[in-house]
Amino acid sequence: MIDALTDAWRLAVGTLTAVPVRPPRRVDRRTAAAAMVLAPLAAVPLGAVVVAVLLAGDALDLPLLVTALLAIAALVAGNRAFHLDGLSDTVDGLAASHDRERSLAVMKTGTSGPAGTAAVVLVLGVQAAALAVLVGTWRAAVLAGVAVCASRAALAVCCARGVPAARADGLGVTYTSTVPRAVVAAAWAALAVVLAAVGVLADMAWWRGPVAIGSALVVVLVLVRHTTRRFGGVTGDVFGAAVELALAALLVALA
Repeated sequence: MIDALTDAWRLAVGTLTAVPVRPPRRVDRRTAAAAMVLAPLAAVPLGAVVVAVLLAGDALDLPLLVTALLAIAALVAGNRAFHLDGLSDTVDGLAASHDRERSLAVMKTGTSGPAGTAAVVLVLGVQAAALAVLVGTWRAAVLAGVAVCASRAALAVCCARGVPAARADGLGVTYTSTVPRAVVAAAWAALAVVLAAVGVLADMAWWRGPVAIGSALVVVLVLVRHTTRRFGGVTGDVFGAAVELALAALLVALA
């Protein structure tokens, strides 16, 4: 049991962050499911980096938007732009054609088209603009860091049982349909409680945190449903898009 959790932790940290860890000894569907559930905890180093940048920018009296952009840049570097690549490919696939095979082929090329590039610019802009509102106090900075971690719960939704993989030979074979829906619901409910508590610490109404979590969950569910209808399931790219959109929704709701 301990070995399995260790493998899941290593898989989550090694995949979702640039933090160097030893590779897991075994990666199977059970390990992948646990890794996706642990994703918010694995992202704690990324959340801590965002908090540090926000506090440093405030201490140096930098413009709010500059501080927010620097925090987003640090976050992108901290995950090797992994999720942004997925966002770009997903939007390119959706914009390419209504034909499933054509869309999947476009997503697999790895190049960014105009639709994908525009999506990345717009989503990063929304994240930075919303994050700028949370610059000023250490409590608000901590709230932003928690939001970063919470956004990774989008991965559990993408891997919920009943959500198919778009490709039989892609990332989805190992990860998709592995996480029980009850576990997904419990994870998001726990995050709602955590964000409510941290929001109160940051002098916000207690309900702001749960509303932010609910907003992010709706965005992710819409994405998963739409991509499943268009692609026949989800892909690794959709995972990345879900994380970036969840973070944007969380920050906007908190701002």
